[in-house]
Amino acid sequence: MDSKIKICVIGLGYVGLPLARLFSTQFPTIGFDIDQQRVDEVMHGHDSTSEVSDGLLQEALTRHGLRCTTNIEEIRDCNFYVVAVPTPVRNDHTPDISIILNASETIGRVIARGDIVVYESTVYPGMTEDECIPVIERVSGLTYNVDFYAGYSPERINPGDKEHTVDKIIKVTSGSTPEVAEIVDRIYNTVLTNGTFKASSIRVAEAAKIIENTQRDINIAFMNELARIFNAMGIDTHDVIEAAATKWNFIKLSPGLVGGHCISVDPYYLIHNAQSHGVFPRLMRNARFLNDSMGEYVADEVIRLMNKKGILVRDARVLILGVTFKEDCPDIRNTQVKELYKHLSEFINDITIYDPYANADIVMSEYNIGIVNTLPQQHYDVVILAVAHSVFLTLDITSMLNENSVVYDVKGVLPRDIIDARL
Repeated sequence: MDSKIKICVIGLGYVGLPLARLFSTQFPTIGFDIDQQRVDEVMHGHDSTSEVSDGLLQEALTRHGLRCTTNIEEIRDCNFYVVAVPTPVRNDHTPDISIILNASETIGRVIARGDIVVYESTVYPGMTEDECIPVIERVSGLTYNVDFYAGYSPERINPGDKEHTVDKIIKVTSGSTPEVAEIVDRIYNTVLTNGTFKASSIRVAEAAKIIENTQRDINIAFMNELARIFNAMGIDTHDVIEAAATKWNFIKLSPGLVGGHCISVDPYYLIHNAQSHGVFPRLMRNARFLNDSMGEYVADEVIRLMNKKGILVRDARVLILGVTFKEDCPDIRNTQVKELYKHLSEFINDITIYDPYANADIVMSEYNIGIVNTLPQQHYDVVILAVAHSVFLTLDITSMLNENSVVYDVKGVLPRDIIDARL
């Protein structure tokens, strides 16, 4: 069957495009997305997310035959569908599965007997078979595990990470029958350097994915709570972590602003699913609440330092370095810098956010916050390093300051002699 595989990757974002590019090296592959602008950009050989280099993308298009489309008729002759669409949460933190259900409906319109659909989007355990597959059955008129089959292979894309790229990671795979699990595993193994781990069921694979990020969320929340405690005691949290990390089994993490589409979102899917089974996950809920409050905490700390130095808060000129959710990456999804800005702007009128990576139009559209991509040549009463972009580490921050200024280092990467405090 492998020689007859034709792959369609649905969703060409941070996850889907790198995967489609990789699959195209071994299989006929087509990418599908409802965003015509995104499809046009990719077909012209450029990825604005910076996950796939222009060179690799152009090679995929010219040498390997990758093509992308918004036309559903062009994916009808595929037989291995991979769903890599966003699974966000609503404002009340409940799962918003409308996008993945729409993708399932799209598949239902084209899927044929014998085809396989593999979901990569993050879901709660059971969602693939309980929510998505019924949509395909309803639209297609086909019967699950009789006429078509499914698998789940959770995405492990780390935006901006050029070391743990999709071709180099170990991929968890699963299938709706033992035979299909073998096929799914074999297809992924064809393009992966470090192989796969075949889970015992789709539900196990779904659960494994969601605890990966939930574990990190809880661990970072612990570090953020320690930062609050030690800051109140006048102890440098990073010094404490360095000392503790000398023990062989200490997990070394740093406090910070938790954003992005994984760590700040995935736990809510498990929280929601747990509650539907009568379990109230207090630890996960408390971790989410704590991490979501860190933008406000940093704002309060900055204002406290301003008052301590006698800087008039209302008339201060503030520079925030960075708006993306992580360093050297254009991704602004769920960035907690927006919360930092929101709480500072309640008291301060003149706030500039400088980020050379972020798209200013998208930031304005998503958060109604204006940013600049070029650093204004002026002096500031407050400079806050919110994101550790490599370009920021070479800035002469002292030349930007007034005689009496505050420098706050959220990431703990600036020289100590130029900062007033760090998280």
